[in-house]
Order: sequence, then structure tokens, then C-alpha cells
Amino acid sequence: MNVALVASVLAAGALLQNPTKAQDAKAPPLVEQIDNGKWLPKDEAEALRDELFYQSAVQSYILTIPILNTIGMRDGSESAFGSGYNVLPIWKDRMDSRTWVPTPNADVIYSMSYLDLKKDGPLVVAAPPNVIGMFTDFQQRTITDVGAVGPDRARGGLYLLLPPDYDGEVPGGYFAFRSATNNVFLFFRTIMTQGANGPDPAPAVANAEQTRVYPLWTPEKDAKPMDFPNASGKRINMMYPTDSTYWTKLKAYVDYEPVAAIDPVTRGMLAAVGIVKNQPFEPTETQKELLHKAVTTAPKMIMAARQLGRPDKRNLYYKDRQYENTWAGGTAEWNQATYLDILQRASFFQIAYSSAPAMVMHTIGAGSKYPFTVRDSDGEFLDGSKRYKLHLPPNPPAALFWAVTAYNITDGTMPETEQLLPSINGFNKVTTNEDGSIDLYFGPNLPDNVDRSNFIQTVPDRNFLATVRLYGTGAEFYDQTWKPDDLVKVP
Repeated sequence: MNVALVASVLAAGALLQNPTKAQDAKAPPLVEQIDNGKWLPKDEAEALRDELFYQSAVQSYILTIPILNTIGMRDGSESAFGSGYNVLPIWKDRMDSRTWVPTPNADVIYSMSYLDLKKDGPLVVAAPPNVIGMFTDFQQRTITDVGAVGPDRARGGLYLLLPPDYDGEVPGGYFAFRSATNNVFLFFRTIMTQGANGPDPAPAVANAEQTRVYPLWTPEKDAKPMDFPNASGKRINMMYPTDSTYWTKLKAYVDYEPVAAIDPVTRGMLAAVGIVKNQPFEPTETQKELLHKAVTTAPKMIMAARQLGRPDKRNLYYKDRQYENTWAGGTAEWNQATYLDILQRASFFQIAYSSAPAMVMHTIGAGSKYPFTVRDSDGEFLDGSKRYKLHLPPNPPAALFWAVTAYNITDGTMPETEQLLPSINGFNKVTTNEDGSIDLYFGPNLPDNVDRSNFIQTVPDRNFLATVRLYGTGAEFYDQTWKPDDLVKVP
């Protein structure tokens, strides 16, 4: 008999006679780590399953907040003004703090509506000239810019929006785009002019009211006439849900839209919490509690990331200022060089909406930039109980206009005070210094020897952020020969 074989047989026999030796043999690492290869105790397994469900719900929230951000705006608008392709609410007297929406711009005239290509089929939007706008799908992915950076180049034109599954004729003569979702967000801004006592909204409103929306294949006589309700001065809640309706609205969206509208990873995460297209969403009582916990905790997690800042500092505009870039040096879709910046995207949609290439690209004399700060020159968080001065050097590089606005840090709504419009723009009759620079002031009340025209009121015991807007951005902004000063505490 072969010597090696004999040795093997003898060894096996020894193990059979002494089973303890077999148990002492080295096990694979995961076998050792998880209870020496035995199933978990039932209580532990159930607790871990619930924890995984909760973690999946948190990640689902982070991944889908762009969707619910848009749904919140749509539901709030349609509750106040009705729905339909022909309904285009316009904030004709400017948007103020009574409209709850993330980081609205009080210094342009807003026109916003919500189109349903599944219901109405392909829609034509006749855009007026000189619009600063965009169409996005309901996941806030830009379909196209409109205006100077869009294909109409500020001349206006006919935009044709096609449903995701459209396979019919596409006639010529249109700027034609296919949406990835049946729902489309129309967001137009028109520029006010200089009036006798500040900005005059009337020409911008008249321009916005030239917008026309109609189904492609509907005869003129059957198209609904446009309705332009005035949204100004009304209490309107256009915010995303903060309770468990977040999940039911998300489920309705998943059922209504094509499967491919949502990427596979997000679909998988949603499936982990029971949200699957055309399948019942019936969470258990325990799961309902975990979903509620997620929708209240996930916003705090996103806010914590905003508060503590990025380790790589890509979100800072300058080496010697506190101002931040909400895209952190990425694209308008939050793509970095090698990854999708998911948490940075969630941070944006917690306090803002509508990202577009025109906001990111280095366009000269077109597009717009939004450096914002949550800290003063000492690196401390801006506090609505304190007073601050913001110095803007002469000649802000903004061919269209500049503006400075205060917002609540939690959701980007405007702080509501007796001022109602916590914003100052280049059309206002602000007091300027001899060299053309401007000093603006923030605080709970007007400082002594400061003109009210240069003052933005804040809410005591509440933090705020300050945004500098530059429309028609000039080269001086990009090469940083013009920079806004940090906010400085003043008595």
C-alpha cells in the first residue's frame, strides 16, 4: 500500500476515535464570526431584520428626496390653483415668505407648473423670449434649459415635450425633447426692470403671460385657454412631506411612472421597504413605525452632513471665504469625476430645487451662480439673534442683476418676519459707498444709522443662511477677482 495513503487512513481513524480533534480544526472566518456556523437566535434575527429595514428606509429617503421635493411643490400648487396643462401660476407681485418652498428667488418673477404627458400626450410649450428657465423630469433631471443657455438662445421658441414611451411622429420646427418621466416640471423666471422706486415686476409678468401650453395633436379650437393665477400674497405650502405620507406619495409615483424612470439600485432599495411598481404596499405595524422613524431621522442625517461639512472641502468656493458651492464642484447632476455624489444631492434638495447646467457651467454673461454661506467671518454659524454686515465690492459681475437673500437653514424657506421679502437686489434703491461698494445688514432689528433699504430682517434664536445670486455671471466671478466678503458681526 502507498505510504501516504496509509498515513491518511491512520489520521482519519484517529479523528473518528477522537472527535474533539476534528472540532479544533480551523473554521472559515465568517463561520467563526457568526456563532461558529449556527443560525442566530430568533430574537436577534428579527431585530437585525428590522434594523436593515430601517436602514433601507433611510437610504430610500436620501435617494428619492429629489422626487418628493417636486411632488410637494406640485401638490401644494395644485391644491391652491388647480391642475392642467393650461394652468400656470405666476407670482405676479414677487414671491415672499408666505410661500413655503425651498430657497425661492424673490428677485425674479416665477412661473411654475406641472405637466402630465401620460394624461395629455406630447405637449408644446411656446416659451417667451428672455426666459431664464428649464424643464425637468420629476426626479429633477434637466430635460433642457430654456433661454440664453437653452436652444432658443433667449429668442423664445416652441418646445415639444415627449412622453417616455412615445413612438409616434415627431414633427419638425420644434425643440423636441423626450422626458424620462410622465410628469414634467415647467420652471420659468422672467426678469424685472428698474422702476421708479425699485424693481418693477409688470414687464416680467407680461412676458411670462405670453407662455402657451397645448397638446401637440389637439386642434386649436379644442385646446384649453391659458389660466395665469396670481400666486403672490397667499399662504401656500409647497414643501415635501415630513410624515409618513412621504412613502404613500412615493408609492403612487412609482406606480404611475415607467419602471426605467428610476435606476435599478434605487428600485432595489425601495423594494426592500415594500415599494414595488403595481404591487401592494402593506407595511406591518412595526414597519410603519420604522418608516416613520426614517422620515424623521433621515432629514437630520442630511442636515448633520451639511452642518459638519465635507472632509474634502470641495464645497468651498474660495480658499479665504466661507461661501459654499452647493454642487461641490460637480456637474448639475452631482456627478463627480468617479462617482455620483448622492449625499451632496440630498443636501441640495433638502433646501433647494431645480438644478440645471446653466447653474454650473462657466458661462460668461449668461447663466447664474449662487454662492451661499452658513457661517460668519469667524467661522461661527449665522444666528438670527445677532447682527451682521455683508460688504459687496463694487461692480458685482452680474450682467442681468445681483441679489442677496436670507433663508432658513432646515428647508430653505424664507424666514417670515414683518419684512416678508428677506431679499435685496440690484434694482433696489440701496445706499452705496463712495467707491460703489455696498454694505448690507442682517439682524432681528434695524441697526442704528443703517438705511432700511440695506437691511434684511432675521428671526431671533434661529440660524439662517445667506445667498448671493449673480445672474448673467461675469468672468470676474470665475477668476475670483471679485469676491463677496464674509458676513461680519456688528454691534
